[in-house]
Amino acid sequence: MVNLAGLLEQHCANPQVILYRQYADNTWRDFSAHEVMALAARWQQSFRAADYEPGDRIALCLKNSVNWVAIDQAALGLGLVVVPLYADDNPENLAWCLADSGARLLVLENTRLLDALIRAMPTLPTIICLHGDVPAPAIPACRWLPENGSAFKVQDLDENLLATLVYTSGTTGRPKGVMLSHRNILSNVAAALEVVSLHPGDLLISVLPLSHMFERTCGYYVPLKAGVPVAYARSINQLAEDLAFLKPTVMVAVPRVFQRFLARIEQALTASPLKRALFSLTVALGWRKFERRSGKVEQALFQLLQPLVAGPVLNRLGGRMRLAVVGGAPLELRVAQSFIGLGLNMLQGYGLTEASPIVAGNREYDNDPITVGAPLPGVEVRVNDVGELLVRGPSVMLGYWHNPEASAEVLDADGWLNTGDLVEIPADKIIIKGRTKDILVLSNGEKVSPQDAEMAILDDPLFEQVMLVGEGRAYLVLLAVTQESDERTLIKHANARLKSFSRWVRVRRVIALPEPWTLAEGLLTPTLKVKRNAVHEKYRERIESVYRKGIKTV
Repeated sequence: MVNLAGLLEQHCANPQVILYRQYADNTWRDFSAHEVMALAARWQQSFRAADYEPGDRIALCLKNSVNWVAIDQAALGLGLVVVPLYADDNPENLAWCLADSGARLLVLENTRLLDALIRAMPTLPTIICLHGDVPAPAIPACRWLPENGSAFKVQDLDENLLATLVYTSGTTGRPKGVMLSHRNILSNVAAALEVVSLHPGDLLISVLPLSHMFERTCGYYVPLKAGVPVAYARSINQLAEDLAFLKPTVMVAVPRVFQRFLARIEQALTASPLKRALFSLTVALGWRKFERRSGKVEQALFQLLQPLVAGPVLNRLGGRMRLAVVGGAPLELRVAQSFIGLGLNMLQGYGLTEASPIVAGNREYDNDPITVGAPLPGVEVRVNDVGELLVRGPSVMLGYWHNPEASAEVLDADGWLNTGDLVEIPADKIIIKGRTKDILVLSNGEKVSPQDAEMAILDDPLFEQVMLVGEGRAYLVLLAVTQESDERTLIKHANARLKSFSRWVRVRRVIALPEPWTLAEGLLTPTLKVKRNAVHEKYRERIESVYRKGIKTV
């Protein structure tokens, strides 16, 4: 049978198995496969009552929850197309995606976005709200759903039938609807489970939004296939408490989560030079052990320091975490070295929505944090003449929704997807160097891949967020979110991290910004990537002033 809803149906043989853990009514509650299937069956009965047919689009704008899973599985089981939307996105963007997808139904968490969506959309789909007092035209879920549903149904579908329409978060321009089939995603799930093993007794904590394909595949479909329970973190602000209580063994996250965690650790160590020195020594010894370069004396010293120094740090992650899978953005080597040095197995992977999304990943037995690992089984990769990564395989998308021109730009007749990422592939492992569209060309013709340089600068804890500018200019200017205000210090620290780059990749001026860039301001995507155009526009006047005056500024 080819249907993503088969991932839930497989648990009919053991319906009491616990699949999810969620905070509800002021307590953590477990949900069995039977409960999830029963809820999905109720949604299916309402879909049928509303005469929804295979191919109709159903939009979800919800926080991660059992409801998200149940509605997704219900829709997929009947051949409907799920359109996931970010619950924190702005109403105008949500309205655009709803209109472009032609969604017949929108499921909202509550009425928070309702008025704004009504103003933004001339024609509304049917809107269901899960919680709260629900005014017209929205319908409360308790009224739309039957008390009980018939049996959970999973239709046998053509493997290439459209399963989901995922709008790219987009650092520039309008998002595009990526069309992924049931085969696309199921092939990616199967390949991922050949690379990363999930064990009986594992508990995965879900942090990233399910509207992002990285979390949806790695933090939902993969553990559902493996029968491993997933716990939904309440929020990023409550993550520390949730980790301490839940004690998960596996975590899927973007690098920013671990950057923040490491920054808090380093901040706590500033008051004690001795503790800071012991932390640095432990990390260094652990990293040498990881690289198999440590001698007997170093190994013995690490064995002594690990429970005293690393133990309390890893206890903040719950004390049981054995695996952290990181993707969605480049991982700073400093962050990887710190956690791996402390004893946490941190694996960096690479993918994009258009590939369902995993293309490559480091293995537990073969981990090189400088790379994003080797391609998944069944995935072919090659590099074109300009250094861009091309990908081919069963997980590559069908194309972009109602956008054949954009599809043709990235998909050729032989099925090769142009990722737009500049790479090197030594020894079969992929190293990401930057993106073609983000290349900065200085006025002297020299080219700079900004992400590569920015990642190097972020290895210095002085910098929280950074972005290089310099297109058509004589030199590079760095926008930096930092609590340091002395420009000479910032320039010195930034350029110290750029010593291995070409001589023209040097920061000449720094614009220091004390307030972080946020999703609410529209400066980050929902997966916390910097929206380069938006940041540039916000600080355009300051950038122009720096280049015009040619003097230092803060």
